[in-house]
Amino acid sequence: MKLSKIGLLPRIVIAIILGVLCGLFFPEWAVRCFVTFNSVFSHFLSFLIPLIIVGLVTPAIADIGKGAGKLLLVTALIAYGDTVFSGYLSYGVSTTIFPSLINRGAAQAVSAAEELQPFFTIEIPPLLDVMSALITAFVMGLGISFFESTNLKKAFDEFRDIITKTIEVALIPILPLYIFSIFLNMSFTGQAWRILNVFIAIIGVIFVMHILLLIFQYCVAGAISHRNPFKALLNMLPAYFTALGTSSSAATIPVTLKQVKLNGVSDGIAGFVVPLCATIHLSGSAMKITACAVALMLMQGLSIDFGHFTGFILMLGVMMVAAPGVPGGAIMAALGVLQSILGFTAEQQAVMIALYITMDSFGTACNVTGDGAIALVVDRIYSGNNVKE
Repeated sequence: MKLSKIGLLPRIVIAIILGVLCGLFFPEWAVRCFVTFNSVFSHFLSFLIPLIIVGLVTPAIADIGKGAGKLLLVTALIAYGDTVFSGYLSYGVSTTIFPSLINRGAAQAVSAAEELQPFFTIEIPPLLDVMSALITAFVMGLGISFFESTNLKKAFDEFRDIITKTIEVALIPILPLYIFSIFLNMSFTGQAWRILNVFIAIIGVIFVMHILLLIFQYCVAGAISHRNPFKALLNMLPAYFTALGTSSSAATIPVTLKQVKLNGVSDGIAGFVVPLCATIHLSGSAMKITACAVALMLMQGLSIDFGHFTGFILMLGVMMVAAPGVPGGAIMAALGVLQSILGFTAEQQAVMIALYITMDSFGTACNVTGDGAIALVVDRIYSGNNVKE
């Protein structure tokens, strides 16, 4: 079987396993070779992050603004509010449970991976810092929407395509090697087993949080729409398992539409809300990213201040709108705020990517199933209106 035919998740898992095992017997010079590769790749990644923000966030904001209308505004606000809520829920649960799972022995696991030095480094200064890129994206996106600048909109759409293709061709294929190098270094310094044991427990907690989030979403939607929440949630199971298999919200849209209509949502509302929420509603992804960020910061003994995380969660909700339709797109879009607000290093970002992609299908399934709850709420709000497809 060709390597290109193996999915990203299996490649990430294989890279982690090989990295841990090879770190047990590789000589120091060999490990330093991979550390050197990591240094070069991390500088390249830092260079790309502002471009990813400008390239993905600008057209996303322009698209939302251009579709001006009460229906769009209501749906977008509900989706954003739910994404932010899931981030706060994740923060609350994580700060309560994770400290008992992460012992002192694992506290320096991630930082210990930086002990070996590369043979050389290549500096690749980014064109913008992260906050400048965010402000640029907001100003340009809102400006394009307000002035209806079709030529500029087309240019940013093409720039988005370039960035998406760069992620698909230059980042995603190299990620397994990058993650192999990270875990090789961790294993060589004797920290890999501790961090893996912690991650297994974290993944279990996040999966339970996903289930509880879905139950809460449908209880609220059921109360607003006057429908049985558990029956509605059961009707969405085909969409959940389809997303679990495809790891793609877009690929699951036909199934999601069918199940949403089965829950009694009108054709017009379903046809509008489901495709839109497949892009802007990523509550499961926000929950994963927040939980993983809390875990890594606890591992390093860093402060997980509520005020600090408030800015992160609010900005993460915006960045989720820009998540491209590629595997691991949400975590790629979130790298900028992880770096600028939480101060994540390249090594921490690599561990975040590995941990996120390991649970990618579960987060996607949570996102898609939650779209059905939003459709119920929006349908109830507009039940007296004639909404055309």
